[in-house]
Amino acid sequence: MPENEHPARATAAMRERGDGSEPAGAIGTAALVGNRLIQFFDRDAVHVARDLLGFHFMVGETGGRIVETEAYRPDDEASHAFRGPTPRNGAMFGPPGNVYVYRSYGIHWCVNFVCKPGSAVLIRAVEPENGLATMIERRSMETLTLLCSGPGRLCQALGIDIGLNDRPLDYAPFSLTPAAPVEAVAGRRIGITKNTEAPWRFGVQGSRYLSKPMR
Repeated sequence: MPENEHPARATAAMRERGDGSEPAGAIGTAALVGNRLIQFFDRDAVHVARDLLGFHFMVGETGGRIVETEAYRPDDEASHAFRGPTPRNGAMFGPPGNVYVYRSYGIHWCVNFVCKPGSAVLIRAVEPENGLATMIERRSMETLTLLCSGPGRLCQALGIDIGLNDRPLDYAPFSLTPAAPVEAVAGRRIGITKNTEAPWRFGVQGSRYLSKPMR
């Protein structure tokens, strides 16, 4: 991480934290910043993954509504953090509310929101709303339902790569704004070979922008 990139996180460990299953100060029209951001994410990743549905996620001038997520706990064999910290997964053990970016199969970038140490939520799909022209150009396609439907697609559309790894969500270019609760469905996660039965994938009921149908 570049030096002096986000000094607000230097004292993150001293900030007030929430530890319940209920979102801390989640509903409102303002983006989550500071203590509110940390309190929201310093919880079980499964609760956070469900609560993130409907939130508005911006990266610069591009973004939209989160419609699909997956949770990964520290004791989850399918998680990058299962065997402890490494140079690759170090951001997963950082402050709640930071992002963890990694490359999948050496091809696509994926973005996760860090929760409690060693746990995170993978953002699987976003309903595109802002900066459509830019996203269409980046993806070289115009089908709105496919612009951000999948971790790799949404990172390409939103311009997310390793340069944004370990950056907090209340620091430019990110912005995360809460929304009213939505009707959600849960199912099994995609593309994993361990702990496959855990129903830790969440989607907005009836959304046309999911990466795959819920099952």
